[in-house]
Amino acid sequence: MQQSNSDIFIDLKGENTCAFGELYKKHFSMVNRFVINNNGTTIDAQDIFQETMLIFVEKLRQDDFHLTASVKTYIMAIVKHLCLKKMRAPHRETAFTDSHNNQFYDEITYVVEQEQSYWDKLENYMSKITSHCNRLIHDMFFKNKPIDQIQQEYGYSTKHNAINQKHKCVEQIRKVKEQEEKKEI
Repeated sequence: MQQSNSDIFIDLKGENTCAFGELYKKHFSMVNRFVINNNGTTIDAQDIFQETMLIFVEKLRQDDFHLTASVKTYIMAIVKHLCLKKMRAPHRETAFTDSHNNQFYDEITYVVEQEQSYWDKLENYMSKITSHCNRLIHDMFFKNKPIDQIQQEYGYSTKHNAINQKHKCVEQIRKVKEQEEKKEI
């Protein structure tokens, strides 16, 4: 049985290991994919995920902490921060220490805010494209459906047609993004 986020938070604060399992099931594949796409390995992803969980729990246990983004966004922001930190210093291990300094947490907060801003903007762009493209983009990029499955589900006669449609949909998002950026100027 899956736990709600509030149940997971309570369990994490109380050192219940079941909550870690829930977070692992929900989010590790996303973390693994990100790390591998950034020249890491599954072992790197496991290390980064473990460190992310330690940081996440440490933040949850702070009295003044309020989660302002989704758990997924917060986890990915920490993961991205740790990956960038590791890439900047490839000769050093980025081992977890029991007490990170305030600058570290400020950096995490900044990264989370940037990540949230990115998702908010993407959600806005997605709301302004055709419903067909919206579904296709979700299936391809968020649900990671393979092109063969997309071809079959959407009734495209060839993989090439499915890929062309993907490019057209991405182009719709790019145009919306450009229009939005012009409005901001």
